[in-house]
Amino acid sequence: MHRARDRPGGGTSLLDRALQRHVGFAELHAAGCRHMGARGNRGMGELLVACADRADSVAERRMMRLLRDAGVTGWVHGHRFGPWTLDLAFPERRLAIEVDGWAWHVDAERFAADRRKGNALGTAGWVLLRFTWADLTGAPELVVRRVREVLAAAA
Repeated sequence: MHRARDRPGGGTSLLDRALQRHVGFAELHAAGCRHMGARGNRGMGELLVACADRADSVAERRMMRLLRDAGVTGWVHGHRFGPWTLDLAFPERRLAIEVDGWAWHVDAERFAADRRKGNALGTAGWVLLRFTWADLTGAPELVVRRVREVLAAAA
């Protein structure tokens, strides 16, 4: 049985949106601690654990779990590249991974900003891989294989 936190649009969509736009993890954690055991707050502990890696979305957390489970190392979450933050990066191999979800690309400006980031990465000699929720859930082995292929080519 799948938990709501593992489905896009499920129990964590509100949490993802809050982390992306309104509140930092430290504030969220403090609020969860203040209300521990309060009525209606039963799932907060599980949600805090789910986002403790500081990822901005369920999809990013799933990507990181795929890499960990596959034994792929050398990546960092939230790597700074100029004015942008990369979802995941292998800085030594110049590989950037962006996990694209509907919640983030809600307007034309964010979509355009992602294009500018991708172009800047390419100009600087980076390879950019983009994956969707469907990629991560429907073909996780292909996602991991593609990451390994690019890493091997960059070695």
